[in-house]
Amino acid sequence: MEIKVLGPGCKKCHETENIVKQAVAAAGVEAKIEKVSDIMEIAKYGVFMTPAVIVDGEVKISGQVPKKEDVTSWINK
Repeated sequence: MEIKVLGPGCKKCHETENIVKQAVAAAGVEAKIEKVSDIMEIAKYGVFMTPAVIVDGEVKISGQVPKKEDVTSWINK
């Protein structure tokens, strides 16, 4: 599983990254978590509001910090 956290490095982006890491650890799944902060790279995903989370190439949320429960549901499918 590949998870990307998109954001330039703002407080909400760091919070999102931490929530994703906590959810992955709690679920006990193997996942590569990558932080993407390059604006041009973020735009390639069609994301124009950050933070955003992409799981296996699919944008799951954009423009808001996800809840840990949401991330858990995305990675347990």
